[in-house]
Amino acid sequence: MQVSILKNFGFAFPTGHTTGPSLNNDKLYKFAYSAEVYVDQVKASLQKSAGYRISSGVDVNLLWRNPDNDDDQLIKITVRDVQVENVNERPAAKNIFKGKSTEKIIGKEYLEALQRPIVLELVRGKVKTFYSYQNEPGFTQNIKRGLASLFQLQLHSGAAREVDISGKCNTTYHVRQDQVTKIKALDSCEIEKEGFTSHNQILDVSTKATSATIYVLEDSFFKSIKAEENYVLLLNSRRKTGAKIVSKQRLELKSVQAGPGLIAGKQVASVIKTLDSSYVAVSLVADPVKSECKKCPSLSEHWQSIREHMYPEKLSKAEAARSFLSFIQNIRKATKEEILQIMRSENKELLPQVVDAVTSAQTPASLEAILEFLDFKDASTSTLQERFLYACGFASHPSEMFLKSLTAKFKGDIANEEIRETLVIVMGALIRKLCEKEDCKLPAVVEAKRLILSRLEKAKKDDNVRMYLLALKNALLPEAIPLLLKYAESEEGPISNLAATALQRYDPSFLTKEVKETMNRIYHQNRKVHEKTVRTTAAAIILNSNPSYMEVKNILLSIGELPLEMNKYMLSMIQDILHFEMPSSKTVRQVLKDMRAHNYDRFSKMGSSSAYSGYITRGPDVSSTYSLDILYSGSGILRRSNMNIRIFNRNAELHASQVVIEAQGLESIIAATPDEGEENLDSFAGMSAILFDVQLRPVTFFQGYGDLMSKMLSATGDPINVVKGLILLTDYSQEIQLQSGPRASAEFLGGLAIDISGGMEFSLWYRESKTNVKNRVAMFIAGNTEVDSFFVKTGMETTLEAETTLDFISTVQFSQYPFLVCMQMDRVESPFRRYVTKYESLPCGRRYVARRGKAELLAGNEYPLHQENSNMCRKVFGAVSDSSSSWF
Repeated sequence: MQVSILKNFGFAFPTGHTTGPSLNNDKLYKFAYSAEVYVDQVKASLQKSAGYRISSGVDVNLLWRNPDNDDDQLIKITVRDVQVENVNERPAAKNIFKGKSTEKIIGKEYLEALQRPIVLELVRGKVKTFYSYQNEPGFTQNIKRGLASLFQLQLHSGAAREVDISGKCNTTYHVRQDQVTKIKALDSCEIEKEGFTSHNQILDVSTKATSATIYVLEDSFFKSIKAEENYVLLLNSRRKTGAKIVSKQRLELKSVQAGPGLIAGKQVASVIKTLDSSYVAVSLVADPVKSECKKCPSLSEHWQSIREHMYPEKLSKAEAARSFLSFIQNIRKATKEEILQIMRSENKELLPQVVDAVTSAQTPASLEAILEFLDFKDASTSTLQERFLYACGFASHPSEMFLKSLTAKFKGDIANEEIRETLVIVMGALIRKLCEKEDCKLPAVVEAKRLILSRLEKAKKDDNVRMYLLALKNALLPEAIPLLLKYAESEEGPISNLAATALQRYDPSFLTKEVKETMNRIYHQNRKVHEKTVRTTAAAIILNSNPSYMEVKNILLSIGELPLEMNKYMLSMIQDILHFEMPSSKTVRQVLKDMRAHNYDRFSKMGSSSAYSGYITRGPDVSSTYSLDILYSGSGILRRSNMNIRIFNRNAELHASQVVIEAQGLESIIAATPDEGEENLDSFAGMSAILFDVQLRPVTFFQGYGDLMSKMLSATGDPINVVKGLILLTDYSQEIQLQSGPRASAEFLGGLAIDISGGMEFSLWYRESKTNVKNRVAMFIAGNTEVDSFFVKTGMETTLEAETTLDFISTVQFSQYPFLVCMQMDRVESPFRRYVTKYESLPCGRRYVARRGKAELLAGNEYPLHQENSNMCRKVFGAVSDSSSSWF
């Protein structure tokens, strides 16, 4: 009795009180209600946002109070006088609602459903049961759920786990006199929703969501309720690009009038039956509903509209990447039969691009279609098989089914041996991606790991050993490290080098004492003589994994005792660590205080090999670096050139690309003496690439002396294609349930059209060699954030597009010693365009669109490398001006 009197006089409630708001008998509370939605750029003012407002009257009255418990109440809520309007004022010509009645906008059936009353059972302020009609449309039911959720409140400070329209969520209440603030932790809400994110954090989207509701109480019930919910989405690679969704609800008491009396009864069920037998208890959690697209083109129609942009010669244009992304979106809605129809009817020029898109869609239907379409027993379709496999390797959120399907194909007949090799390499990439998602114990992953590790141990042929080592270079399994150490230390040439470069890809935290001891033995040749390429890789692993003082000192003391070019290369590597402030630079500086390690004799070694790192871009969100290192044999012939591009932010790193050109056993061409440990190497040159953390199958330029001579005599100088295709990088899709009722969706897709080629040329006449790596790239990113209320859609689309070419050329003249080497790394002038489009639309076709954009030309850039290289280039280009056009 005392509590009830205190309530009626509007007194604040002491901490620890468990009651909730209470309605007076025989009263009708008349409220004004509005629910607003805004969509815009993150830092934009809401006054210019796209959006809409639903406003109405809301009548609330008490139906029943439990005779045994005052805090158990049934209340009836009725929505009336619904209006739909712009959230911001617009001129008549831009107002999509102008001249349309609410019934026309919402539809008669939906409006009637929206205005049918709902009943809540409130126990101590919490919604125990939500009563509505069984077959009510999901959209209107959700709007009413959003309204009903506002009536849930506790009158003492503290935390609670509550169920409302957003799901089961952690909430915190702060009570201060007649005001209560409710904070809902949206990231804690358990609710059924679809979506996926990109596997790498740099390519992904960050989200931040907040929800706060302020209640003002008067005479034990609500005087006003103001709720605001904010969702912010930011592209990690460019945080200026993003979107925000703001949802606001406001319920304000306008008057209290005489109302209907209470219904007599002891049980809730009998009261509900008396009121309307059609009422059923329904979950307060939102239904996952989405409006159907009525005028969307079929998959075949969409393909015809973008087909012309997908020809191979157009793949370095941003329009190709844009078309690729829109095609993926449509494939994700298509059936297996629709997808097969396009693949079976398309020509050979366009099929590889169709395969890229179908595989990247990553739906059960698209995977079934592509597996039915491709026949691995048919060698004539190996190009399509390879494109399918690489698209699997680059998959943004691969499922267990991807890996299971590839394992099954590997156990079956495969006509082309190169495809067999690519398949195993890609299995390794899928193992890593699934393990990073903590899916390492899935049956398909366990089976694939067992297959690769057991077959490597049994492999006898070098080609098979190489194939499984490449798979492990992608998989990066901790349990594979002992095997990799064995092959790095005990095998010869390319096998040893491959095992060492696989170890180099592991995070330093996996590189145990045993790994470092093995790398030290390889570098210092304690047990056997190793090739320069393996020794320098071993040194790089030591210096990149928190080396001890003595490890660094021993490496520095070895400089001067190494083969000619290796001396220069190691010296350059140490200088690069200092110049680029790498993690081990502090230890290197300590060692250099010792004059035995740091003296003129050691630091003045001649040679042309080099290692250098620098920044391509430095930004607040992400930075990108390049590293170039070139190692020559003592006779002036290239042994290895290695170009890396890495992208990183504060939390993650992405190995965007690596192109390695290797050559060996070419000394006989110029009658030179091979270096120590390299006397018996077969003539070979080839290229290996890593793209977006995925090791690709290496490409061979020539193998053996006979192959070399025939290719030299028939050489055209044309580069060999390493990888060409379309890659889906950013792939983010999330459904967001707004607490006001509508469902929002956020989708960010980023695609790359890429063409990487490389070549190696010799001129015996001019005693000159050239390597050229050309990276042509077009990028397109599209972000679409939309709120769908079945009768109106509002949203914003953001697009970014760019095209660029990065060339790396090294020219070597070996007619004298030290030979002349010039390295060039250039980026051409690059167009960059960005657009923001805000829209509001009605199903009838009425649409408001506001578009802003900016196009600019980013200046080309010749990356400076180091001063020694600049001086050498002047000499080379002074000397080759007459010879450059007369190769072979």
